[in-house]
Amino acid sequence: MRVDFYQLTNDPAEQVLPLIARNTLAAGERLLVVSDDPAQLKRASDALWTRLPETFLANGLATDPHADRQPILLSSVAEPINGAKYLALTDGVWREGTFERVFLLFPPARIDDARGCWRMLGTREGVERRYWRQDGGKWKEGP
Repeated sequence: MRVDFYQLTNDPAEQVLPLIARNTLAAGERLLVVSDDPAQLKRASDALWTRLPETFLANGLATDPHADRQPILLSSVAEPINGAKYLALTDGVWREGTFERVFLLFPPARIDDARGCWRMLGTREGVERRYWRQDGGKWKEGP
């Protein structure tokens, strides 16, 4: 499993999510987006529809009819009923699951939790960790 840690300093998670979703779909994968905050899920859905107008990022809630058909599914739980192998945790809270790739998006207020998660995942076999930070509006990998 690969886990990408995104430290959000300039933009909220729902503004970063469309870029991740676009790349996920381009790779032929489905995405599960998880947050405990219903308002954040609503903002995420709106951003997926509008942030990248040149890209069609169809999405729906796990509670909607035909949720299993959604290429991008938004939920409060990490259960990929749409068959997603990629998981975006937009509230910055780690959840266990059997995903190939996880995007942990965390604001400055959750940095201590993210560090703890980084250390915990470092003890697991088969986990590749990457850290991303915003630098002048662009994402750069590194410490």
